[in-house]
Amino acid sequence: MAVITLEFRSQVHRVCLSRSRIVVALQNTVHMYAFSSPPEKLSIFETSDNASGLCCLGSKVIAFPGRTPGQVQMVEIATGNISIIPAHGTPLRAMEMSPDGEILATASDTGTLLRVFSTSNCARIGELRRGVDPAVIFSIAISPNSTLLAVTSDKSTLHIFDLPSLISHSRNGSVSSNRPHRNSNSSSTNGYVEEANRQKWGILGRIPLLPRVFSDIYSFASAHFEIDDAPQTDLGKATTMPIPGIPGGKPRKGIIGWKNDYTVLVIGAGRDGRWEKFIVGEGDDGKRHLVRNGWKRYLGS
Repeated sequence: MAVITLEFRSQVHRVCLSRSRIVVALQNTVHMYAFSSPPEKLSIFETSDNASGLCCLGSKVIAFPGRTPGQVQMVEIATGNISIIPAHGTPLRAMEMSPDGEILATASDTGTLLRVFSTSNCARIGELRRGVDPAVIFSIAISPNSTLLAVTSDKSTLHIFDLPSLISHSRNGSVSSNRPHRNSNSSSTNGYVEEANRQKWGILGRIPLLPRVFSDIYSFASAHFEIDDAPQTDLGKATTMPIPGIPGGKPRKGIIGWKNDYTVLVIGAGRDGRWEKFIVGEGDDGKRHLVRNGWKRYLGS
């Protein structure tokens, strides 16, 4: 028997719950209710097209697409104050808030850059480059201790990034944080930026007049994951029947879940549905690596 029932005139794309709020994302609106019986409608916010149901609910703020494609609306739960973040120049594809609620990461339809914002003042604190070629971002997820970010795309690659530390920004008086340091030797943003650039491009990352792709922050580790499980026809072309209610009509793939601060699960639906487990660890060379530790088909053979 249903305890709470909410009815809408259009399709529900996502529901977010906390102990005090119910947030429902539709195609062009986000509805916020008090978690009570019956629920009390508190606010309705207009958004740009939001077929993926992008919405993040933290203890203090809610984030979802703005009215203009590429923008993020950040709403303070206590006051109702709204801030607009011009996150990207193209429509949003993915969005994720850190478990501690202090960081918001976004990606657009272009899929080359991920941008990181502080939820306390909406300041951009970092920009991470997935790659140079456009890609469809499948999923973004932040580790339980809010220091690492994982992203998957249709390039069949899982990337792991260090998240910028809010502590380095608090020195300018703009942001304060209780988030843990990565380690005693890497408490500043500059340290991990320089390390990432050296690993990707070597000395080219330090030449000031080269294109920005040489100086951008790249993932410190990546690994391949499986996504191609579409049935084949006699002509050798993959075909699938569109699935109602899913953007693009295809089974979701590359969905990320952190098991702990160093273990990542990547889950894919479809006929060959499977999960894969990856471990972030340090190798004999002193560098961090991403290694596939196991996999299993969860739908049977």
